[in-house]
Amino acid sequence: MFLVNWDIVSLEETSFFELNIKNKINFAKTITRWRLIKHSSPRSNKMPVDQDWPSVWPVARVFHPASVPLPLHQGWVEPGTTPPGKFANAELMKIPNFLHLTPPAIQRQCEALKKFCTEWPKELNTDEKIDHHFPIQITTSDYLHSSPTIRDARARIVTLQVKLSTLHLNSHAKDKLLRLVKERYDPVNDILTIVSERCPLRKQNIDYAIYLLNVLVSESWKTEPWENEKSEADMEKYVWEGSQSQRTLQQLLERMPDKATDLPEVIEQYSVNVTRFHNEGLLRLNE
Repeated sequence: MFLVNWDIVSLEETSFFELNIKNKINFAKTITRWRLIKHSSPRSNKMPVDQDWPSVWPVARVFHPASVPLPLHQGWVEPGTTPPGKFANAELMKIPNFLHLTPPAIQRQCEALKKFCTEWPKELNTDEKIDHHFPIQITTSDYLHSSPTIRDARARIVTLQVKLSTLHLNSHAKDKLLRLVKERYDPVNDILTIVSERCPLRKQNIDYAIYLLNVLVSESWKTEPWENEKSEADMEKYVWEGSQSQRTLQQLLERMPDKATDLPEVIEQYSVNVTRFHNEGLLRLNE
């Protein structure tokens, strides 16, 4: 350091301050000393090939060029020229990297977590058994993009799927449930799909989807007083039991008691064809 003395001169003599340096420094020697300082080479040049990489990059962090032994290049340049290298490259520091999730690091973490896990049940050796014991399937999505943050609003969306046959509903409950869910039920594969995305967090949407499923099932089992007034024309599809055709056939068989015992198979086939005719149409019936 050097001392600086500020002498205030009257405004009549001059309009600015006068600078007087008492102790002068030999700047030539100082510059010479600075030139003698040698910068050490980057750490990446000294790293062995068989080093323990998870110890070098153990957790998620911003990209550091001196710690990565890779000749990385990133950035837009004119066609025909080489993109900028990894040193002083702001593009490499913008995006989140996954250098801490290399295969050796993942294997080491899995080995550490094994003691907290239980073995997969041997009884659940087929997909059919898994679907029988765990009928509800919840699907979520994670997104990776070039951004300073790893959060994405679409990651909160939750899709819940369950087979309707696993709910063990009777005809009344199934009919009411299908009216409530409408197009959310796929009759081809018997899958009911509920999508929840109104809550800000994924865990909240999972809880809300399960809550909706419980409400739908409990509401479908209820029988309101006005539901007893539902007639045959209000049915979602034709049902043989209790229909006008069944009552007419019973009245006809009562007039022919001798023939009633000889026509059980014919009556069964007739009921199936009438049901298919009302629900699927004449073309389907002729196949």
